[in-house]
Amino acid sequence: MSQAKKSNIIKQAKLQVFLWVGLAAGVAACSAEYTPKPKGYNRIDLPSQTYQQLQEEHPYTFEFSKHAKIRPDSSGLAQPHWINIIYPSLGANVQLTYKDIRNSDKMLNNLVEDARKLTAKHQIKAYAIEESEIKIPSGDVAAVFELQGEVPSQFQFYVTDSTEHFLRGALYFKTATQNDSLAPVIEFVKKDIIHLLNTLEWKDK
Repeated sequence: MSQAKKSNIIKQAKLQVFLWVGLAAGVAACSAEYTPKPKGYNRIDLPSQTYQQLQEEHPYTFEFSKHAKIRPDSSGLAQPHWINIIYPSLGANVQLTYKDIRNSDKMLNNLVEDARKLTAKHQIKAYAIEESEIKIPSGDVAAVFELQGEVPSQFQFYVTDSTEHFLRGALYFKTATQNDSLAPVIEFVKKDIIHLLNTLEWKDK
């Protein structure tokens, strides 16, 4: 047998060995147990919860976060004393709408019904809506709604003195990020809203 033929046979044998080793490694990798990595979220650094008094002229006043800004509602449906509490660094917005109920029980009932309907609209995506009442220092009772699930508004409320004032609020985010990853921010702003309610005063009282 010539030297060239022997060299060719050796090369073919080596190639077969490499192929078998590669195949064995592939089979071993496929049969190895796979452990999925837990879902990770970007870290969110939250500021301290410090507050300032609302300075704008409205029939109500309260304390709100020093990290937020007050902006008038610029939508086409906006009415006097409708404002937004905007958190620039968090992408959050608490929309506040106000109504003078003018001692009208009918108007009050309609506003309460509308507030509940607006919350109920999120039932399609919400897997839970928890309603509770908070008696605030002013003596009024605020109705609070916490929504769980991939909903656009995670926290809503309304508060009234039953004779003159009705204030409704809803938390929104300007991002499509899943609520699971926003959970720390949602909790942060919820605490600010509760503080808002606990410091709420009607101007004519």
